[in-house]
Amino acid sequence: MSVCMRYAHSEDDAMEIANDGFIKIFKELASFKARYEDVEASLKGWMKKIMVNTSIDHFRKNQKYRLNVSIDDKLYHIEDHAETSVDKLSYDEIYKVIQQLSPVYRTVFNLYVIDGFKHEEIAKQLKISVGTSKSNLAKAKINVKKMIHERQKSRHGQTAI
Repeated sequence: MSVCMRYAHSEDDAMEIANDGFIKIFKELASFKARYEDVEASLKGWMKKIMVNTSIDHFRKNQKYRLNVSIDDKLYHIEDHAETSVDKLSYDEIYKVIQQLSPVYRTVFNLYVIDGFKHEEIAKQLKISVGTSKSNLAKAKINVKKMIHERQKSRHGQTAI
């Protein structure tokens, strides 16, 4: 479910993705072959891959029904300090920030940053160009930095830009 939540727009969407993913897992379980000596680790990896691919399929299927809007295209410079803003955020706060990204940016961000896909793989999965994948990731990172910066400002009683 945690894999599905990273890609879903809502908890209901995540449940739908998880259900579809488990149907695929149960249908293909007989064809599973462990790649490593540790069968449990192989199974977990295989299941995660199915859930990620099911999430991508769900995204593609529903992309035409969602409004894709970026926060803005301005570049914001956030100064580097020894302790970053991200260091001060909890997992839930980071999760909420990522969930605020547009579906396109969130999907590319999750695939690249969290699941470790390369831009070529993302482009193939989402049927976009490699350049579009790189651009979407860069814009997603800018938006995440901006949202984190605004959260930090509001925590300290300052008004956001």
